[in-house]
Order: sequence, then C-alpha cells, then structure tokens
Amino acid sequence: MIFAYRPTETGLERLPPEGDPTGHLSAALWIDLLSPQPAQVAAVEALGISVPTLADMQEIEVSNRLYRDGDTEVLTIVLPGLDRNKEPSFGPVAFLITPERLFTVRYHTPRPFETFAAHAAQSSAGYAGRRRVFLSLIEEIIARIADLMEGVGVALDQQSHIAFRDPEPRGDELADALRALGKQSEQVAKYRHALLTVERALSSFGLGLVEDKDKGLTTILKAQVKDCQALTVHGDFLSGRIAQLTDVVLGLINLEQSDTSRILSVVAVLFLPPTLVASVYGMNFPFIPGLEHPHGYLIASALMFGSALGTYLLSKWKNWL
Repeated sequence: MIFAYRPTETGLERLPPEGDPTGHLSAALWIDLLSPQPAQVAAVEALGISVPTLADMQEIEVSNRLYRDGDTEVLTIVLPGLDRNKEPSFGPVAFLITPERLFTVRYHTPRPFETFAAHAAQSSAGYAGRRRVFLSLIEEIIARIADLMEGVGVALDQQSHIAFRDPEPRGDELADALRALGKQSEQVAKYRHALLTVERALSSFGLGLVEDKDKGLTTILKAQVKDCQALTVHGDFLSGRIAQLTDVVLGLINLEQSDTSRILSVVAVLFLPPTLVASVYGMNFPFIPGLEHPHGYLIASALMFGSALGTYLLSKWKNWL
C-alpha cells in the first residue's frame, strides 16, 4: 500500500489515490509504503529512488542500515508494531530522505505512522520540508516508545502488588506473575534496541545537517538524542525492577515448595515409630515376647498411636508444622 501526504496550513493531508501513480506521488512531501507490491515499488522508483526490500532492511551490518545512495540518505531503524494479523511485532522501518521528499518503507504497522499525520502541526519540528517531517515523525516514535515503557512500569506495579500482598499469593498466581515478568523483560529489551537504532539514525542524520541553513534542526536533533538516552536509562531501571521482582517471585515459589516438602517430611516422620512397632511384631519368629498376651494387640496399637502423637507434639513444639 502507498500513503502519500502533502503539507497544508493545518498539517499533513493524505492524498486520495489517482489513476496516474507517478504524477500523483510527485505532489507529495511524505510517501509511506506499507508492504508494497511490485507495481507500487515501480511507481515509487519512477521518482528516482531505489526501494529497499525487507531482506535489505533486516541486514545487521551498519553499512546496510545507514548509508547514502547518491542524493538519498537511507536510515533504517527497528520499531515495535503490529503485523498483518494484528499481533505484536518488531521489525525494521527504512527512511529515505531525498532532496525533494521523505519516503518510508515498512512491512508492519508501528502506531506512530497511523497517528503522525494528525499530530504533525503540534510537533516541535513542524512539517515544512522533508527533514522537519523526518524529525517530527521521530519525535512521535520516541513518544510512543516512552508510552510503551510507561505501560511496562504500570504492569510491574501490578506484579509487585501480587508479590508483596497479604495474604500471600497462591502458586498459580506466582507462576502467572513469573511468566508476565519474563514477557515484560523481553519487551523492555526490544524497546531499548529500538531506542538504540533511533539514536544511531539521528547521529547519522545529523551529519547531513552541516550544510543546512536551518539551524533550528540541530537543536531539535540534540533534544531527541537526549530523549533517547534518557529513555535508555529508564529502560535500565525497568530491567533492574524486573530482575528484583523475578528474584522475589522465585523466592516465594521456593518457600512454598519448601513448606510443602517440610509438611510431607514431617508426616512421613509421624509414621516412622508406628512402622517400627508394627515391624517388630511382624517378625517371622516363633517366639516373640508378648506374642500370646491377651491384650497384646491393644498394647501394640497404643504404642503405635502414642509414638505418632509424641512425634506430632514434638513437631508442633519445634514449629516444624
């Protein structure tokens, strides 16, 4: 799909599709490609750029993510979003900055790409030119990652309430909390990775501002880099909280298992003395003291019951039960 936007007095306006794709796109300041088909790629490349494939965007080498292709600056970052099935996804997004306009290529749906056009007029960089549109879109992306990390903080507060509440949580609640903490740890790691790629892209973008006469862009760029660094520190804080809560939950699970093992051990000990008495009188010898006593059964039963009761009282006195 191709989404084309042009600047107006109130913000960025999405252009309706037209019969001539090339002539239609030439009037746009920002062209957004979502999982483009070959015909759509050809229409965009007719404007003089080379659209990277998903394989190109997934390359790990920095030279394949941050480079210049003639007059086009290509910056690739990794962002959280939704896939075609509306499931959480994490994938690359390429920004192609030409002398005339901004192109974006993506194969999933980060939320900022759906909300930015309506917020362009309120952004600090504005939308007067492709570089300002790029910085405004990055500002929306950073704000979205900050919201996602704040959501992780709220989820950690809930897990903390479960771990430290009175009465103590049940075993199934602790297992659910442990799985939730593992999921949140993975999310924080992905958000920190996204911030790292955004910061690297901003640093590369800043090299192209040396000859730009708009000095305000440098100030905005530095502020966004500081935002990325501050959110990275916040991600470290969240990772520390997750590690602490994971240790607490694992400790509670171990205590619960220890209590269960202790109870089973004491119950087993309760039956040891009666088992000893029964074993003695179950020996296959023809002559056993008291074997022919008229009250032998009652005496043996009393010994077994008394030994079990004594063991139980000792366990209660020692706080083993």
